[in-house]
Amino acid sequence: MTVSSLQTRNKPGDTLKLVERVKAGNVRAISRVITLLENREADGIAIVSRLVSAKRDAMVIGITGYPGTGKSTLIDRLVTAYRRLGKKVGVLAVDISSPVTGGALLGDRVRMQDHTLDHDVYIRSMATRGHHGGLAQATRDAVSVLEAGGYEVILIETIGTGQNEVDVVNVAHTVAAVVAPGLGDEVQAMKAGLLEVAHIIVVNKGDLAGADTTLRDLRDWCPTVLRITAATGEGIPEFVAAIAEHQRLRDLRGSSACPTGKGIGF
Repeated sequence: MTVSSLQTRNKPGDTLKLVERVKAGNVRAISRVITLLENREADGIAIVSRLVSAKRDAMVIGITGYPGTGKSTLIDRLVTAYRRLGKKVGVLAVDISSPVTGGALLGDRVRMQDHTLDHDVYIRSMATRGHHGGLAQATRDAVSVLEAGGYEVILIETIGTGQNEVDVVNVAHTVAAVVAPGLGDEVQAMKAGLLEVAHIIVVNKGDLAGADTTLRDLRDWCPTVLRITAATGEGIPEFVAAIAEHQRLRDLRGSSACPTGKGIGF
């Protein structure tokens, strides 16, 4: 199905059919509506407004951090972990835009391809299309579509270009900032942005030299700092448990990030 065919305005009856198909979890319908939203089509907005009542209590998790920290591998492990718990999982991976097509440059992440045959996993790359803040303009509405489609866990991967990617905190219930040992100045820069909005900090590649130093430094900043080696899966159960605890406490008393290490980390 081409983009041009999607840009043809739906008839009212077609819109209602799309709404019902999304509610039924139809993947083609979900993809079509998200494409309409990315193209800023009026039909997409109309459909989302009809889906609001169908939204369910999905767990929305933001994964942010600099390039090279292993965010995609970490998300791949999280997908596996949540599927083992029987959860239906959606992934929205934000990429830079192709200068030719305007679409997501990397497409569906290579590291997540093991899940493509799983009908209870939906992976979608979204292009920024010039939108700043680490997300695509349609990301929030895409989350609503996935919620209405019955996805119980929604993972959002930000584009990964720097410390100003803080828009994710306005969409995700739990935000994890991913760092790697040896980043040095990058970690210091993150303290002025990403780490201020993070509820959980993940030191990925925790088997590398310098991991202990990075952990000590960051624990002065935020109480919830985890050592993980996503390549082997080490630390993933603890990460899932920390997310669940943050969600539980968030439901009880609202969300608090961990600036200056004085927050509760939840």
